[in-house]
Amino acid sequence: MREKKSLLVDKSRMPLAVGVAFVAFTTQFGGGFASGAQIYAYFIDYGVWCLFLPVFTQLLYALFFWYGMRYAYRNKLYDYRSFSDRFYGKYRVLFSNLFELTYLIMIATASAAAFATGGSTLNTLFGLPYWLCTLAVGLCIFLVALYGTTMVRKAAATVSVLIILGLVVVLVPNIVAQWGAISASVSQLSAGNLSVSSGRSGAFAPALWSAFLYFLFQLPSVSVMYQHMEPLTSEKQVNQAAIYIFITNTTAMMLSIVGLLAVAFIPSLKGASVPMLVLVQNGVGAGLLTPIISILIILGAVSTGVNMVSGIVTRCVNAIERRITDPAKKASGHRLRSVLFAFVFTAAAFAIAQFGLMAVVKKGYAYLGYAGLISVFVPFVVHFLVTRGKKD
Repeated sequence: MREKKSLLVDKSRMPLAVGVAFVAFTTQFGGGFASGAQIYAYFIDYGVWCLFLPVFTQLLYALFFWYGMRYAYRNKLYDYRSFSDRFYGKYRVLFSNLFELTYLIMIATASAAAFATGGSTLNTLFGLPYWLCTLAVGLCIFLVALYGTTMVRKAAATVSVLIILGLVVVLVPNIVAQWGAISASVSQLSAGNLSVSSGRSGAFAPALWSAFLYFLFQLPSVSVMYQHMEPLTSEKQVNQAAIYIFITNTTAMMLSIVGLLAVAFIPSLKGASVPMLVLVQNGVGAGLLTPIISILIILGAVSTGVNMVSGIVTRCVNAIERRITDPAKKASGHRLRSVLFAFVFTAAAFAIAQFGLMAVVKKGYAYLGYAGLISVFVPFVVHFLVTRGKKD
């Protein structure tokens, strides 16, 4: 009898470094990215700088992820608390607990936003109650997250391939068909005019800060990468993963920005919660591409939620199991502990999501960015300057 093929991308058929890069991709590019909302809010609304600053943002992202992943691999630290206690050294009492707070803000913000984004999309598509839609999204996140890092990495690879293919299917035809509108938008941005959705000045300094802030609130998610260092067999794979992260993420972001410029000056963009949908509706193949965009948003939301929940489940389970000396007892209760923690954090994110997407995003991401600056960005920079990047 022939063995059934898995619907997931088989990680045995791709380099581990690629699988790690796909986890980073799905962590950053969730529902907010697929909808185009983040692209406008942090880049296009600031003017012509949107054509350059995403490269700067993704370079920082890949560089800091590489530094954190390399440290985790070198020191065999596979959850964020173990990493923090070792990395912060004699300052761990302050900074490890500060990062715990940062991580909780990230879980509350990113996971709840993932629930809300996916739930809102399902609500729009099928007219079902919002709470029921977020419950369905939460169930998907729960089922994938409790199966551990191997499943998360395989799921991330599958979702990443689907998102990338979906973006190509949606954006490339629209970029070709609306190239005239895109060129006109670039000309207007270069002349100092701003998108109809923007209330910014168009100056470089605010645009640079916005791009940096985008990087800052994405940075704490480096903590979900530590669990994926365990199966790696060489530091070279960490280096390769960082390169793949930069190439994949930069390509996806620039492709989205160029495509979304087609509708930067269309009146219907103002007040739209899903700019990508405005692009599709004003472009080619709206009947076919609208459901594809909706699926992409849901996939992105679920993938982000899975990565967030999986990271804190690994941290909590490891913290408990370090205190269990009996290997048999540790192994026998591992599944139950994973299920319980996955349920608790999924339920918490579901509860927060009931406040609505915009309430979660407006309040949460600003706090997360400033928390990331203090608990991750500054310590990473100081650590590098003190150690000069050497092994420790």
